[in-house]
Amino acid sequence: MTLLETERVAVSPLRRGAEPRRRGPGLTGYLFVAGYVLLLLAFGVFPTCYSFYLALTNDQGQFTGLNQFVKVAQDYRFVPAFTHMLIYLVMWLVVLVVLVVLVAVVLRSRVRPGTSAVFRFLYYIPGALAGVASVLVWLFMLDPDVSPVSWLLNSMGMHSFAAVLTPGNLPLILMLIAFWTGAGGWMVVMYGALNNIPDEVLEAARMDGAGPWRTAWHIQIPMIRQWIVYMTIMAFATGTQLFVEPQLLQTASLGRVSPTWSPNQLAFVYAFQQGDFNGAAAISVFLLVLGLIAAGLLVARSNLFKLDEK
Repeated sequence: MTLLETERVAVSPLRRGAEPRRRGPGLTGYLFVAGYVLLLLAFGVFPTCYSFYLALTNDQGQFTGLNQFVKVAQDYRFVPAFTHMLIYLVMWLVVLVVLVVLVAVVLRSRVRPGTSAVFRFLYYIPGALAGVASVLVWLFMLDPDVSPVSWLLNSMGMHSFAAVLTPGNLPLILMLIAFWTGAGGWMVVMYGALNNIPDEVLEAARMDGAGPWRTAWHIQIPMIRQWIVYMTIMAFATGTQLFVEPQLLQTASLGRVSPTWSPNQLAFVYAFQQGDFNGAAAISVFLLVLGLIAAGLLVARSNLFKLDEK
C-alpha cells in the first residue's frame, strides 16, 4: 500500500462523517468531585448508617429490631412533636411556593433589568444571616415592649411577649422566620430559571394575545416546574430539621414553649438529657424516612429527572 493510499484510509472515516472517539472522564473530573464525595461520605452516608445501627440496637450493642422505634412512637411527646412539625411544614411550603414564584414572575416581567438587580440583592440579605441571628432579630420584633410594630401586635390582642409565644401562634411565627431567612435565596433561583425561558416563546404568547398573568400561568410557571419541585423538596427537608428556632424561643420565653416542640428537639432531649442515643437515632430515622417518602412522591409525580426528548 502506497503512502497516499494509507493517508486516504486514515482520513476516510472522518470524511464519511464518523464521529471521533469520545474520551471518558479524566483524572481532572475525578479530582473535581473527590472533595464532595469525601465530605458526603463523612458527614452524610456514614452518620446515616450509624443512625440506623443505633436505632436497631440497644445501649449494649445488641440487636433489638424495631423496639427503639416502638418505644419512641409510644412516647406521649412523639405525636405532638410531629404534629407541630407537619402543621408548620404545610404553612411554610404553601407560603414559600406561592409567594416566591409570584415575586419572581413579577420581578421578571414588571421591573426593569437594572432595578431588578437591586431587588434581588435586598431579597437575599436576610438569607445571609445565620439562623441564630435571625431568631434574635425576630425576638426583638415579637416583643410588644420594644418592637417597632408593637401597634400591630397590640391590635391583635398580644400585649406581652408571653401572649405572642402561645403554642397556637408558634407555627405561624416559625413560618415567618423561615420565610424571612430562606425565601430571598429561592427568589433569586426562580428569577434565574425564568430568565432561561427563550424570549421568542414569551413574544409568541404576547402576539397570541396572552396577558402577563396568562403568560405566567400557562407558560412561565410550567416551564420552571422542575425548579419549583426542587425548591419544595429542599424546603421540606430543611423544615423537618427544625431545631434552632423553637429551641431559642423556648429559652427566651423562660419555658413557655415546650422543649420538645419539634421532633429534633425531642431527639435532643433523648440524647443529651436522658442519655438515650438509640432512641434519638430512631427519631432521626423517622425523619429521614418521612423526607424520602415526600421527595419520592414529588419526584414521581413531577417527572423531575425526566430527560427532555429531542
